[in-house]
Amino acid sequence: MLHVAHKKPDVQNLFGIVQGGLDPVLRDICVRGLVERNLPGYAIGGLAGGEDKDSFWRVVAQCTAGLPEDKPRYVMGVGYPLDIVVCSALGADMYDCVYPTRTARFGSALVPEGVLKLKQNAMATDERPIDPSCPCMVCKNYTRAYLHCLVTKDPMGSQLLSYHNLSFMARLSRDLHMSILEGRFPEFVRGFLRVQVCLALQSLFYHI
Repeated sequence: MLHVAHKKPDVQNLFGIVQGGLDPVLRDICVRGLVERNLPGYAIGGLAGGEDKDSFWRVVAQCTAGLPEDKPRYVMGVGYPLDIVVCSALGADMYDCVYPTRTARFGSALVPEGVLKLKQNAMATDERPIDPSCPCMVCKNYTRAYLHCLVTKDPMGSQLLSYHNLSFMARLSRDLHMSILEGRFPEFVRGFLRVQVCLALQSLFYHI
C-alpha cells in the first residue's frame, strides 16, 4: 500500500507521525511501530495544542529518545523561539509554524527578550528600531513609533513585522545551527534561557 501512496521516493520523503497525546504508553507503542517501518524521517504530532510546557517537553523528550538519531525528527506545529531551542536540546531537528507571521498580524514583533507589542501606546513616541541588534531591512529603516502608527491603521504594518519576525527566526535558526557545529550548543542554550528568565522576572516585578 505504501508504494501506491508514495510514488516519488527519489524526490520526496515520507515521514511517519508519532501520536498518542500525553499518554507515554501510547507514545511508546506508536514510536516502536513507526521505527519498525524504517522510514526516511519521523514527525512528532499531537502537540502545541494548549498543553502546559512541562507536559509538552516531556513528550518530545520521550519521542526523540526512541527515534533513530540518524533520521530527521520533526516536531509539528512548533514555532515559539523558546520551544524551538528547548526541543532542539531534546533532540529534535525540524519545525514548522505560522507563529512569526500570525503574531505580526496582531502587531507584535519578536525580539531576543520575547515579544514587543507595537500597538501599545508607549510605542507611539519610541524612536528606536524594533531591535537595535537586528540587521533586517525593517530595523534599519523604521522606528517603533512609525510601526506603531502603521499597525494600528494600515495592513503594511503587518507585512513589515512579518518580514522582521521571519528574519528573527532565520537568525535564531542559523545561530542555533552554528552553535551545534562549533560545539558550543550548551552555552547557546544557557544564554538564550538567561535572557528569557530575566524578561520573566522583570514582568513579574512590574505587575507586583
